[in-house]
Amino acid sequence: MLKQYLITFFISMVPLIELRGAIPYSQVMGLPLLQSYIVCIIGNMLPVPIIFFFARKVLEWGCDKPVIGKFFTFCLEKGHKGGEKLKATAGRGLPWALLLFVGIPLPGTGAWTGTLAASILDMDFKSSVLACMGGVLLAGIIMGVASTGVLGALGAIF
Repeated sequence: MLKQYLITFFISMVPLIELRGAIPYSQVMGLPLLQSYIVCIIGNMLPVPIIFFFARKVLEWGCDKPVIGKFFTFCLEKGHKGGEKLKATAGRGLPWALLLFVGIPLPGTGAWTGTLAASILDMDFKSSVLACMGGVLLAGIIMGVASTGVLGALGAIF
């Protein structure tokens, strides 16, 4: 059983899959939902501070490198342009927008991408981590409900 929890933990750390794939995996393996939920949240949030503090620095470092420079420069410019539009639209609601972005349980909208966006947008650490945490909690609830078959049962009734 410990092995299944460890696998669930590591799946929740993988970019693009994150807890969106780890929670359904835990349910297929027959693990209790609450314990799996907690393990997945911890695994999903563990890389967030590392991504926040180092992602932008790595992109800036790689801008002048021969092979990766153009791609890294593109990522920074695209993120900066998109971030300015988002800041103008969201204003003070930027953390809420980040929470909803991370909370949508689709591949590519998880804590990794949200934290990278927060880093490029120069959001402060506390509000970006709290927004990502809220989004991860929301996505976990949605995936837990979907994994236990509640949505399937409602679909069969209606």
